[in-house]
Amino acid sequence: MAITASMVKELREMTGAGMMDCKKALTETNGDIDAAIEFLRKNGQAKAEKKAGRIAAEGIVQTVVRDDKVAAIVEVNSETDFVAKNEEFRSFVDAVVNQAADSDAADIDAFMAETWAQDSNMTVKDALVAKVAVIGENLNIRRFDKVVTDGCVVSYIHGGGRIGVLVEADTDVVNDEIKTCLKNVAMQVAAMNPKYVSREEVSQEYMDHEKEILLAAAKKENEESKKPKPDNIIEKMIVGRLNKELKEICLLDQVYVQDSDLTVAKYVDKVAKENSANVTVKKFIRFETGEGLEKKSEDFAAEVEAQMNA
Repeated sequence: MAITASMVKELREMTGAGMMDCKKALTETNGDIDAAIEFLRKNGQAKAEKKAGRIAAEGIVQTVVRDDKVAAIVEVNSETDFVAKNEEFRSFVDAVVNQAADSDAADIDAFMAETWAQDSNMTVKDALVAKVAVIGENLNIRRFDKVVTDGCVVSYIHGGGRIGVLVEADTDVVNDEIKTCLKNVAMQVAAMNPKYVSREEVSQEYMDHEKEILLAAAKKENEESKKPKPDNIIEKMIVGRLNKELKEICLLDQVYVQDSDLTVAKYVDKVAKENSANVTVKKFIRFETGEGLEKKSEDFAAEVEAQMNA
């Protein structure tokens, strides 16, 4: 039986498996869709092992929040953006983030060794390998984090999963206004990518290192200037530049993007006062898909055409 592109497309949409895997499965089963699905599952383990070395730098970040008190965030990678948008892949990521919310694992190795909540005969790693077999690309559960609080935790997902953020706050009032405020703070984190919540978190080592860099730059400017500045002026310049940098990297010092007349700290204080609450932003976690990973550049349309003609 002749295997058509529409048959391959249908099988791929049903399983999320790779184009060539679908074509081969249909060829082996004489075009029987149900048999082809079974073929993909039975032959999945070997395929997963072959794909394990390929770069997985796309994917999505997902979050889950339970009763405003428990939250988890995960990054699960795929090789292509096409698969990252696939419902099979997204359902798997949803299961992974819920697993993370229930997990007591201290690191990714312990997490991968846990019993898979959806099948007690599998570990999380086994479930990942099985999903690689079905989807037909290398996948990777790259990282996870979890927040448990007596206050309130909120999440924000940007760009369909490109960036995910959790924000935890100590608060004696948890209502819609406070949660909206914290959601806006999470949006700020997504947009402005701060390194710290406040200046109190910045280490003296970091401060000394930055001062050293700023001093070297200021001295070089002074040497090249037609009107060199005295040392006391240079010292003030360094203090000013360091303060400017801290306002960029510390969340609470940042200008609030939705109202430039306020810093984030003043915005939170304003909402807290309006709700007779005491609110302190305690922590944020920000994951961006693929950050720090090598991404391959390829013409996906050309790849599909090449595979169909193989």
